[in-house]
Parts: sequence; C-alpha cells; structure tokens
Amino acid sequence: MPGSDRPGGPAHRVAVIGDVAGHIDELRTELRRLGADSATGRLPDDLTVIQVGDLVHRGPASDAVVALVDGYLTHQPTQWVQLVGNHEAHYLRDPVFHWPERISARSGDTLRRWWAEGQMRVATWVRDDSRNNGESFLITHAGVTAGFWRTALTVTSSAEQAATRINSLIGANDGALFRAGTLLHGRRRARSVGPVWAETATELLPSWLATTLPFSQIHGHDSIFDWQRRRFRATEDLALLTVVDEEAKHETTALPGGRIIGVDPGHGSQPRLPWRAWEIRTRASPADL
Repeated sequence: MPGSDRPGGPAHRVAVIGDVAGHIDELRTELRRLGADSATGRLPDDLTVIQVGDLVHRGPASDAVVALVDGYLTHQPTQWVQLVGNHEAHYLRDPVFHWPERISARSGDTLRRWWAEGQMRVATWVRDDSRNNGESFLITHAGVTAGFWRTALTVTSSAEQAATRINSLIGANDGALFRAGTLLHGRRRARSVGPVWAETATELLPSWLATTLPFSQIHGHDSIFDWQRRRFRATEDLALLTVVDEEAKHETTALPGGRIIGVDPGHGSQPRLPWRAWEIRTRASPADL
C-alpha cells in the first residue's frame, strides 16, 4: 500500500487523480504533465497514480478510459492503484440508479475482472513525507463518514488500518461498502453511508464536526464547492473551514485532527478545465506501493 512504514529510498511521487468521467483526452494530458511518455503513455519509474473511481459515464470516451487504465494495471500494476466509484459499481452489482449511457460489454467485463482479481479496491492510503508530521491519508471514492468509521471500522486509529479494514469487507459485507444515502434517497441520510456513496456536503464533512478525525482523507465523488457557479453547496460553518483551489479543482477542509481533501473536478458531458491531480511525495519504495 502507498505509504508503507518500511524504510524506503528517495522520495517517490504519488498523484491522486479525481473523477475522470469518460474524458480520455484530459486524462492523457494530465498523465503527460505528470511525466508519462508522450508516445507510449508509460508512467515514469518515480510515479504511482491513485485514481479515486468514476472513470466512466458523462464524457464521450468511457470505453477508451477503461482500456487505457487496463493497460496500466496489466503492464505497470505497481504504479496504478484503481479505486471503485459508484459509477463502476453500476456494473459490479445490480444497478441502484438509472443512467442513460452504458459502457460496452467488453468494458463491463473489464471492470468485473478488476474487481474479481483485486485490481480494483475500495480504499488505499498514503503518507506524505514532504510534510514534517508525515501526514497520512485514507483515500476512497466518496470518503469515510464518522458513522461508518464507528460502525464498520471499529474505530480504527490510522489510515493504514482503515484501508485494510475497508478492503477486508469486499465480499464479506458489500452492503456496508455500497450503502447509499442522500444522493439516492434525498433527505433521508444514512448514518453509516458507505465510502462509495457518501455525499460531501451533507454526510461526509458534517459527520466529523463533533468528532476528531483519526486521520486525514482524500476523496472524489462530489464537491462542496460548485465549480461552475463558483459558490459553496455546504453550510457556512463548513465553508469557513474550507480552502478552494479553483485552478486545480481541489478543496481542503481543515478539521480537528486532520484535513479532508476533495479532488473531484466535476466533469460533465464537457470536461471541467483546468484541473490537476493532488501530488504527494512519500519515502516508500515503488515496490511497496
């Protein structure tokens, strides 16, 4: 896992890429910015990519995105960590929402293969060694609420423990992992909504206001800031705690115990530009990631 506590060599780059939403050209452009070979797409040896899920739907080239990522998982498997989003879950379980687009049968088979073979997981973690305190982040598609942390993770105290525990629930308690809340059920909030479905403004961030974060988090899925209208979707108390980077399409909410960072650029049928990955440097060796 990214951020292994085992001794490592020189600082290694980790780039956390938010929701891609079927925009292949924008994904390739960002990978080239991060150092991928412009001709072959090969990632540089000092880089590992963590993609937070929602590779598909909305944009024009979901099948091409799946094929590109499948190439990385096949040829550079230690340098690409793929997480599951609610739009990938549409092809792993009985669909729980209607979506007008469908990816190809081949792409659907690819997603199911990743899931069955463990190439796509729910959580990972990384330690940022560029900061003096060695801040550790749990990374999931939608973030872990305080309710899910208490009920499903038995109050784990580190990002590493949380990621391990979350991934252990795959196949053992999928109901908890894929439990939806306000995004499917409107005003009815699920106290322990899962890390694939938590809504940032109404479930994820508010759940931690009265509880100290045991570790920092990075997530995609949705944002508390409306990038198009340039205004917060959240309550004023959360907005005051949040710093927005409109150039990168990142939002950072500072809470007691750590930070929760959103990296969803909010792509629709057209890409939301500009945007970029969240970059971290860690002392873990590439083989440990």
